[in-house]
Amino acid sequence: MATTEPRDADPHTSAAYGALVVDTKTNKIGYVMGNEGPHIQLRPPGSGREWDADPSEVRHPTDTEVLRARVTELNRAGRLR
Repeated sequence: MATTEPRDADPHTSAAYGALVVDTKTNKIGYVMGNEGPHIQLRPPGSGREWDADPSEVRHPTDTEVLRARVTELNRAGRLR
């Protein structure tokens, strides 16, 4: 059964390159693409414009949020065929 509770919210572990995280300031989910100064760059699932986030304001996504992100990616991939 999927949980809707956030996983460990340690921003230092969630900021690893390629990690899927939630920007709590904007309530958007994205993959960590890198960092610029004190911020990390996040890209939304399925492509889109990157944005800067404060590493202290990101958390691990819930299982439900991960599933939603994967569905977004699959839908985008299906439209590109």
